[in-house]
Amino acid sequence: MLLQSDLRSLSGRAFLLCLVTLLASIVPLHARAQDSDSTPEKHGRKYKAPPATTHIEVTVIRNTNNKPIMNAAVIFHSTKDGVDQGRLELKTDPDGKAVLDLIPTGSKLTIQVLADGFATFAQDYDLKEATRLITIPLVRPQAQVSTYTDTSGKPSELIPGVQEPIRPKSTPKPTASSPAATPQP
Repeated sequence: MLLQSDLRSLSGRAFLLCLVTLLASIVPLHARAQDSDSTPEKHGRKYKAPPATTHIEVTVIRNTNNKPIMNAAVIFHSTKDGVDQGRLELKTDPDGKAVLDLIPTGSKLTIQVLADGFATFAQDYDLKEATRLITIPLVRPQAQVSTYTDTSGKPSELIPGVQEPIRPKSTPKPTASSPAATPQP
């Protein structure tokens, strides 16, 4: 009965406000956009997720004592599905490591290592896993075999290290004191 007496005492506007508030709390209102039935239009560029990449860690060491080689140039050349992906050169840190996370998984990778005083290293790798640890032992330059012959027709000598080019010996030129041939009349 208390409710009926309260309702009679309220004015018409207040009654209407209470009724709307009561209905709003019981039945939630759902706001809808004008075209909610259809999918919204997408504007701008389409997003394409980058491919999965392989974490590659190359460690360059000396072949003789397994100590790291600092400042060696490590060149990464990748191809995927026969398409050249480009080249990238990194220098090794004081621990002899070069780390790269840019090569897509499934690529073929050629790694070339250049360091002062060591023979050049190159090898191909297939990147099928998410992480690849590679240790490269560098060796000192070895004697090189040549198919060329020297000026006397002998095969080139096998001498390790840097070789000086063989220069032909010059023949002595005639001096001014030698008798010159006199022309006959």
